[in-house]
Amino acid sequence: MTEGYRALCSDFYINQKLSVKLDLPRSRETMLDLFERVRRQFPTMSSFRRYKDELALESPLDEPPHRWLAVRSSNIRSGVVNPERTADGYGLHKAVLEVAPFFLSISPLDLEYIELLYGFDLACSTNHDALVARALLEGSPLASLFDVENAIPIDFQPLIGLLALQPGSGQFGDAGTHTEVHYEVKTRSTLASSLDPDRGSEPISVYLTLRRYEPVTDLKRLPEMFGELAEIGEELASSRVLPNLVAPIREAIASEEA
Repeated sequence: MTEGYRALCSDFYINQKLSVKLDLPRSRETMLDLFERVRRQFPTMSSFRRYKDELALESPLDEPPHRWLAVRSSNIRSGVVNPERTADGYGLHKAVLEVAPFFLSISPLDLEYIELLYGFDLACSTNHDALVARALLEGSPLASLFDVENAIPIDFQPLIGLLALQPGSGQFGDAGTHTEVHYEVKTRSTLASSLDPDRGSEPISVYLTLRRYEPVTDLKRLPEMFGELAEIGEELASSRVLPNLVAPIREAIASEEA
């Protein structure tokens, strides 16, 4: 399935986040022990970095798939960029969920949510906002809002949120499941790049984010919860995100550059 994702975008990535309510420990020994444990399982993750608000362990950017793990005061995040197979994208996240809570002394009471994100980047050198609006709104009532003489669209980033999907079904369930699903298109054109296409720009990103707020009594259930989110995410990515967001934007980019 991942091969199909990569064929439609310039970069594809799968990210995970575990959010907690209390600040995580940041002692030297604790962090080094956690990162060393992850490095032993994923040997290419050998670059240890310290940023302003986080400590990170990364693999080389020029050796795909690029893997990274970052710890901030209130969350643990991990990501895999351009995995060859979906399973390769999930492996790091499941490993982090298995070991990080114990190295960082996380209690089930401390857990806030677990999040899974699928990201699709599409290289685009033209005005992102105008292109996305045309790709997604053409023929709809909202399209008329952009029909203003001599006007240049400078902000169009649709975001749709849904609540309560039954695990594994892809259908709406009761609110007790505490699962949120968000579809988002992130544009990055600046006014300068809109006026001067030769300036170049960052890619347009399409995000599918799933977030589970389910109470947890056993930390060993975290990988299972991740698997449930992944099952929903793969179904939504294939049936909703690719045909209704990624494909239209990709086609609009191709027609613009033809």
